[in-house]
Amino acid sequence: MNATVRMVWLVNRLRCMSVAEIGYRVRQAARTRMSRGAAHRAAPAPLPRARSFDVHGAPALDPVQIDALLAEADRICAGHVVLFADRSFDVGVPTVWNRDPDSGITGPAVFSGDIAIDRQELVGDIKHVWELNRHLHLVRLAQAWSVSGEVRWLHALEQQLRSWLDQCPPLTGPNWTSPLEMGIRLVNWALLWQLVGGESSSLFAGESGQRLRADWLDSIHAHCRTIARNLSRHSSANNHLIGELTGLFVGASVWPCWKESGAWMEQARRELEVQARLQYSLDGVNKEQAFAYHVFSAEFLFVAGLVGQATGVPFSRNYWGVLQRALRFLRSVRDVGGHVPMVGDADDGIVFRLDAAGSDRAAQLLALGDTVFGAAPDSHPGVRWLLHALPGRRPDADAHEPDTGWAFPDGGYFLFGSHFGEPDEIKGMLDCGPLGYLGIAAHGHADALSMTLSVAGEEVLVDPGTYSYWQDQKWRDYFRGTSAHNTVRIDGRDQSVSGGRFLWLRKARASIERMPTSPHEFDFRGSHDGYARLADPVRHVRSVRFDAASSTLTVRDEVAGKRPHPMELFWHFAPELNVRLTSTGLHVRGKRFALQMQASGADLKLELVRGAENPPLGWYSRCYESKEPCDVLRISTVSSAVPVECRFTITFF
Repeated sequence: MNATVRMVWLVNRLRCMSVAEIGYRVRQAARTRMSRGAAHRAAPAPLPRARSFDVHGAPALDPVQIDALLAEADRICAGHVVLFADRSFDVGVPTVWNRDPDSGITGPAVFSGDIAIDRQELVGDIKHVWELNRHLHLVRLAQAWSVSGEVRWLHALEQQLRSWLDQCPPLTGPNWTSPLEMGIRLVNWALLWQLVGGESSSLFAGESGQRLRADWLDSIHAHCRTIARNLSRHSSANNHLIGELTGLFVGASVWPCWKESGAWMEQARRELEVQARLQYSLDGVNKEQAFAYHVFSAEFLFVAGLVGQATGVPFSRNYWGVLQRALRFLRSVRDVGGHVPMVGDADDGIVFRLDAAGSDRAAQLLALGDTVFGAAPDSHPGVRWLLHALPGRRPDADAHEPDTGWAFPDGGYFLFGSHFGEPDEIKGMLDCGPLGYLGIAAHGHADALSMTLSVAGEEVLVDPGTYSYWQDQKWRDYFRGTSAHNTVRIDGRDQSVSGGRFLWLRKARASIERMPTSPHEFDFRGSHDGYARLADPVRHVRSVRFDAASSTLTVRDEVAGKRPHPMELFWHFAPELNVRLTSTGLHVRGKRFALQMQASGADLKLELVRGAENPPLGWYSRCYESKEPCDVLRISTVSSAVPVECRFTITFF
């Protein structure tokens, strides 16, 4: 980020802050400067009271699962580590922990407060560095030890931990720049600690083992202390704060070895109770309006809750109720094929990885809820491992929460369709919620009144996802912009005004004007004010009707202003589909269905775009740092008194 761009960003960021937040940021900056002297200060001597949950061996696994686990552990020892969803990187043997494994750039081993993490020439892509240092893969080595009892896995763990502690001393290097990352690391260290046997582990045998234990505990103390002093507040108090508090709660609960531990644990538990209620709507929707972060935050809350159960410091019934409602929403929007719409930002961030790399995290979270709340068998391997490492009584929770729903007005989503959960399912989702959470709405997209649709478990109308946070600005702007969503753009501008990669200055607000009464006979009307900022203010009104008897979806868009405006309507189709323009409209063919679309209006121009780069249009991102072309129908016109109406008719074969 050059000086001019950085100055613009700083001004925009200040515009989103209250006076109280500015004061808080100034105090935090002063505290960071003062902490420079603490970088090499030894931690107080720990008391011998770290908690072990009496974990022995491994949960029941089939031979295929065991073989896959041990094979991955072998690859880790050879320096090949899976990061994000399923991308493998060569991280070296021994691992260079401060190096971006993608670009090869190694961050400086200097005071962490002096490191500008957005300077790629200095640290590479900081997301790659942080992902490696979450230590998800080190837990895999502990699992290999649990399964096999072979001492070589403990030796590998000792080497990995020793090298990390040597290369990443407290407050030094890029791995000490984010309290959230420290929190995730503490969660995985706690899982690792339990799986290898805790204090009694032979990992700590001999002089070198005792030195490893002492240095590890020093680092754990520094993690807890740093998190407690740098919690994300004000406009940054989103999933980061939940993750930081979870790490602090887990660290202070598993290693209550210092006089501050009790206060850390109690503060984290108290604030997690508050944040769980604040960050999820009354109907279970995460307020960041980003479904990947819905899952991410819920993973944190589950881990904290399970650690509380295991240590005898349980969370409240209301806390667990938030998670039950969050699971209900997730289960509702997930289609019969297992797809969850990719609403808002996603970076494939994961709190723990106890199952195979690239596994379905939504399925794992739902399986975890089924076991914890419904006493279902822990048939999911990741769930089985988590509950093995964090054993305890099941929480006191409401057993009468309904499994699914279709109307989530507080969160801003409605489902329409027919045969939910059956092979011939039609499931659509309408987004009429806020842009995002708090002042910066960091992970929201400019997608007011956008829609998705799946048929027979196949994605049809899709939200194209995120792609990357740190690639060229045009890609960040595109994937979070209006033209990457199934809605209307006016004058070639986004509905909301961006002020940076994780910052929105002006936010479109959606309003419900006619509430639907059924997903089967769905009749909705809503609008948003995103274009009221124009010199000639414009109001976009969208009506959506679905008739289950005829499997017909009708979308009507009206644009009202004093003068005509260039108007574009976008429909994004999943890459696997066969999409073609015909003389009568658009024809889409899937594995078990066909969809015919007809558009009506005044002087419409229909254009099928795929994989355009300048400007970007027609792209789909299944996972972080990955994109592929997809077909987008762009309908262009000049707004008039005649609305644009698109009629979709679905037939099965």
